[in-house]
Amino acid sequence: MTATPATTVANLRDLGGTPLFGGRTVRPGLVLRSAQLDRLDPDADPVVAALGLRTVIDLRTGAERAAHPDRVPAGARLLVGDVLADRMNSGRVPAAAQLTDLLSDPVVAEEYLGDGKAQALFGDVYRSFVSSASAQAAYRMLLTEAADPDAGPLLFHCTAGKDRTGWGATVVLSLLGADDETLMAEYLSVNPAVKQAFAPMIEGFTAAGGDPDIALALIGVFPGYLRAALDEVETRYGSMEKYVREGLGVSDGTVEALRARLVV
Repeated sequence: MTATPATTVANLRDLGGTPLFGGRTVRPGLVLRSAQLDRLDPDADPVVAALGLRTVIDLRTGAERAAHPDRVPAGARLLVGDVLADRMNSGRVPAAAQLTDLLSDPVVAEEYLGDGKAQALFGDVYRSFVSSASAQAAYRMLLTEAADPDAGPLLFHCTAGKDRTGWGATVVLSLLGADDETLMAEYLSVNPAVKQAFAPMIEGFTAAGGDPDIALALIGVFPGYLRAALDEVETRYGSMEKYVREGLGVSDGTVEALRARLVV
């Protein structure tokens, strides 16, 4: 996966170039991932303009979209797949959707996230990426669109481009033939960009007496987070292919089209 040095989009990465089984790689320029697009400015950002994006998939909640609406390139479609809708509707607001609130008060953060609670919370959220109906609908959309040649270059994102987006990238790359070591390495590769993007928030939190381990648990991604989702796939379905077929309802024909389009 290649980091793309955009100036108005954080954590922008091309899935292209990721190594796959048999010496193959992911075709570049067709499926990209990033953080939210609220500051996107193609006129001031030639790197983004050169991508020729035709489809954008926003995985954020309604509240996140309202607070920081995407700025979509001219001519691109905007599709919404709210991964966390079921959890939001149940009143269980996940940490992935409230980073700013949680890091604004060190006392509250310690109460709700200290002593390993943050890690446990993220594990629960990642398992819901696999099991909840809203997440399944969102990732079904992602795979269906990524397999469609008419979708053109596609970018999918959440807020920071690390959790909801990270699981989407893991599913795509797994189907294309990336091995477990590559999947984990690509998942973790966003950490430097994410920490840079949220550096002022982390510094403010710790300066106010907040536990830096809590901040890092919220801001970064860790192997245990991804393993929680992978374990959920194994427990419920036995394999990624069965999860995609039975859990997401994506046909074998769509998976083959995805591979034909993206593997080189």
